[in-house]
Amino acid sequence: MTRKIADPIDSHPARIIERTQPKRVLIANAKGGCGKTTLATNVAAYLAVNENIVALIDHDPQGSSTQWLSVRNEKLPAIYSVSAFRRCDVNTTRSFQLGVPSNTTHIVIDTPAGLGGNLLSDHLHHCDMLLIPVVPSAIDIRAATSFIKDVLLSPGFRLQPKPIAVIANRVRHNTVGYKKLQIFLHSLNIPFISTFRDTQHYVRAAEFGMGIYDFSQPHEKDMEEWKPLITWLKIQFSR
Repeated sequence: MTRKIADPIDSHPARIIERTQPKRVLIANAKGGCGKTTLATNVAAYLAVNENIVALIDHDPQGSSTQWLSVRNEKLPAIYSVSAFRRCDVNTTRSFQLGVPSNTTHIVIDTPAGLGGNLLSDHLHHCDMLLIPVVPSAIDIRAATSFIKDVLLSPGFRLQPKPIAVIANRVRHNTVGYKKLQIFLHSLNIPFISTFRDTQHYVRAAEFGMGIYDFSQPHEKDMEEWKPLITWLKIQFSR
């Protein structure tokens, strides 16, 4: 009688470990000086303060987000740093996201000025939502119009459209520039989420690797301005 020898592979079935996909927030605008890094670092700080495992991926050659993290106090909520700007090309966007700690819950991606073409498409393909900061000047409004058009026509977006929100940054209310920005943003079929005023609070926070949510007593006006964006992000994260 022939005895069948048990296959060790059959007797020990493979253990499948599912890795939860982190939520990926892309901060982008082809125009420099619109506050991408300020937005990226403050979103990352907000998420970390709320006990999430956060990675901040810096694709900007200036390395501003990386420098921000380098001076962050160890007593503050931790944020994992990825200096992706050293190899910023269309073949590395996804690999850097895979390189973050396995328990990462949220990834914030800071992008360089001049983002477009295949690199823009690759970033859009590998994100879950897009935040576009815009400042109230005629040059920036025209640049934002062109960038939003590029986003909507990008293969990475058209293949799988993502939620987009626009944030008015460094705003001084009751100015001609702000009124023009309001008209422009409301003309878009894209949510105009928040308006952040021009304040030194962001400058002081950045000096110490902090976001406004890291302060023990955040300024009430800042919190009010951030509420609409936080609400929008929570809705997207829940999907």
